[in-house]
Amino acid sequence: MIIEDYYGRLDGSDPLSGLELVAPDVEFLIAIPGHDVRGFGRDDLEAYVAGRPAVGRRHVVHRRAVDGDLEMVHGVVTEADGRGTGSFTATALVTDGLVTRYQAFFRPDFGMFPLPAGAA
Repeated sequence: MIIEDYYGRLDGSDPLSGLELVAPDVEFLIAIPGHDVRGFGRDDLEAYVAGRPAVGRRHVVHRRAVDGDLEMVHGVVTEADGRGTGSFTATALVTDGLVTRYQAFFRPDFGMFPLPAGAA
């Protein structure tokens, strides 16, 4: 799955390598409580990714689905200590092996799965 690979790269040592998986004219919406990030084009997405703090955050996928050219994942976001901070759902439209449209939603107050407590 392209979207799952994208998150793996986003969480890895070179977060910008995920941009190799998106089309140059990608359109996206990243909905975070109190703040939506919208953009058009790989440069807008690069600016968002480059502006994220390096905190050891991970997207842990619990469910995934593919229906034709649409890919969907749902999971939890964890911090470096393993503590869960919220749930995310992301959907990507994939054309010719690249993400052309992408929307992601993050909620700290509701999800399908319990959040991990982290290291004791």
